Amino acid sequence: MSHLLIIDDEPSICWGLKKLGESLSLSCDTAASAEEGLKKAAQTTPDAVILDVRLPGMDGISAMQQLQALAPAAPIVVITAHGDLSTAVEAVRRGAFDYLAKPFALDQVERVLQRALESRRLQQAQPLAPVVAREVSLDGLIGRSPAMQEVFKRVALVAPSEACVLLAGESGTGKELLARAIHRYSAREAGPFVAVNVASLSSSLAESELFGHVRGAFTGAEEARAGLLEQADGGTLFLDEVADIPLPTQVKLLRALEHGEILPVGGTRAVTSNFRVVSATHQNLRACVAGGSFRHDLLYRLCAIEIELPPLRARGADVRELAEFFAHQLRREATQSVSFTPGAWAEIERRPWPGNVRELRNAIEHALILAHGEAIRAEHLPPALWAAEPNSASPAGDAAQLVELVERWTEAQLAAGASPTELYEQFLNVVEPPLLAAALRKHLGQCAAAARVLGMHRTTLKKKLAQYGIEFEP
Repeated sequence: MSHLLIIDDEPSICWGLKKLGESLSLSCDTAASAEEGLKKAAQTTPDAVILDVRLPGMDGISAMQQLQALAPAAPIVVITAHGDLSTAVEAVRRGAFDYLAKPFALDQVERVLQRALESRRLQQAQPLAPVVAREVSLDGLIGRSPAMQEVFKRVALVAPSEACVLLAGESGTGKELLARAIHRYSAREAGPFVAVNVASLSSSLAESELFGHVRGAFTGAEEARAGLLEQADGGTLFLDEVADIPLPTQVKLLRALEHGEILPVGGTRAVTSNFRVVSATHQNLRACVAGGSFRHDLLYRLCAIEIELPPLRARGADVRELAEFFAHQLRREATQSVSFTPGAWAEIERRPWPGNVRELRNAIEHALILAHGEAIRAEHLPPALWAAEPNSASPAGDAAQLVELVERWTEAQLAAGASPTELYEQFLNVVEPPLLAAALRKHLGQCAAAARVLGMHRTTLKKKLAQYGIEFEP
């Protein structure tokens, strides 16, 4: 019978994981600290370990090396409720089998455990290679939401490899920051990180910028110049907005990626360069391939691994944490304190942020300037640009826009001297007719179906339709 060691200071977590292990026919032992877990591992060698990061006394990451010495073949599954990118990367570097962020579903843990035990059976006779840990920090990548935890996990897994990475996501989600993280956590960290926004290059100059040129290659080329691909030798080349690469240049780039050889414009001798490519786009590259503006073979070459960055509106509580981070980062003096009023937090958390993290950072900088050392209030934030990104429409964004419109309408009615006793009725007369009409149109004039969607009795709906003069088919 395989033996599972669970190290976590939360009794409920230990109890649930132990029950799960027993249901998988494993013998299970629990420990509330790393020190206690190490003692139990020394007494009974585990076949697998589930290890929390934050523990009283020694933390889980620090305990990993000692656990690996006591049980070299035992895969370690790291769990944490406080995951960030550096934790995920450090866990993978130290040899963690997998990394799970709390809260997690038990069936998710079950799948990981089954893979871990299968891996243990396959590798039991093989000694593990020593893992060399390095202390690396990267500010700005923040997020405890499940979506960002998955991003951190993918970065931790892909960074040590040489695979080309495609970062997808809306504008302003932090794709270049993530590309820099992949470079920093890679074996190419000491090499250059060369970033180029392809959309900023004219089609006539794109090839020269990327591949360089020899003297006299074209009018104005008075001196030879090394291209960005050559400058990235030994490091990472970040191609932002890669969908905008002109088709003729795509052919040349594909050859450079496949053979590591660069032919400068006007040159006859190729230059070798060893670089890794991380590319990014807010466009759908597969749709670009279907439309003929992007080569399918180049897509496959650039997209060995794809990481999708979530929009800010899908990251929940990350918005508040990011706002606090930017406020402290942008404060004018180190001694300046920064605080937010409840109204400011309500405004920050209800906005859909179509410009994503970039828009949030600019809004906080705007607010800090207007607050002038005082607590940030809602009126210090810039006006919301609901239509800033045409592709950012979402139910959350529509709802937030509707809330703002209602507030503005109410304030305008009160300023015009509307009677407080009639205001609610006036509001219903404005918003109910289009709501009922839209539901009726959706269900082709069928009153019963529309009533079910609206959550009201059919008789009530008929009365309201008659009140507002809206016709329907019985």
